[in-house]
Amino acid sequence: MVGEARMVLVTGATGGIGTAVCHQLAGSGYPLVLAARNEAKLKTLSDELTGDGHVWLQLDMTNDQSIRQFGEELAARRITLDGVVLMPPQAHSTNDPMPGADAWRALFQNCFIGPLEVLKAAIDRMNPDPVNGRRAKIVIISGISSAQVLGRYATSNVLRCAWIGEAKTLAFALGARGIHVNTLSLGGTLSPWYREGIEKRADAVGITFEQRLAEETANIPLGKYGEPAEVAVAVEGLLSRFSDHMTGLNIMHDGGFTRSY
Repeated sequence: MVGEARMVLVTGATGGIGTAVCHQLAGSGYPLVLAARNEAKLKTLSDELTGDGHVWLQLDMTNDQSIRQFGEELAARRITLDGVVLMPPQAHSTNDPMPGADAWRALFQNCFIGPLEVLKAAIDRMNPDPVNGRRAKIVIISGISSAQVLGRYATSNVLRCAWIGEAKTLAFALGARGIHVNTLSLGGTLSPWYREGIEKRADAVGITFEQRLAEETANIPLGKYGEPAEVAVAVEGLLSRFSDHMTGLNIMHDGGFTRSY
């Protein structure tokens, strides 16, 4: 439980992982700013959450006008943020290591530049006071291709490394203000869309979901994929006093799959 109201922005709030994060944080007493594209889903999620003080704002991180309006709305409502959970849009899986220039421009705009503008707007609404123990925490959700190359995630390898570099840069730039920036890089996580992918792969070879899952997790030391609820607990830890002397870190949440040091 948090000792005082510490408002946290969660982008991608209505997605499989975002919803789990919101329920975890709301259950621990955090008032939330919920941000996503679909207004109906945002309202439903807000109504489902425990606790008081939640607000929702429409946000499309791939649209410059939406991002500007989002920042203006944060300021107009005089929202002060103590934390941000930033989930940038993900690039589709691809084996192509050299897409065309237009494809790269779109990928960087939608998956890096746009979300970074959202983060800048959120940082403008932070007012930490580290001398008196009030710190602000940023958690950027990434993936394990930030730590080791994955062939089927050719473009994600690049984009996620860009986020790691930006997070480290921000950690150095904002540390004196009491703003922490850490990255949580996910391995396979059983969000609804990831489960659907496993089901399709199982159907394609005529085996059960459980059999396919066992095959895919055989090379993971813990022998399993993560659950959205487990991601949510890790996010809450990084927003809490647990991380008061941690910044600029890229933390693997992958059951031990990543082999690099």
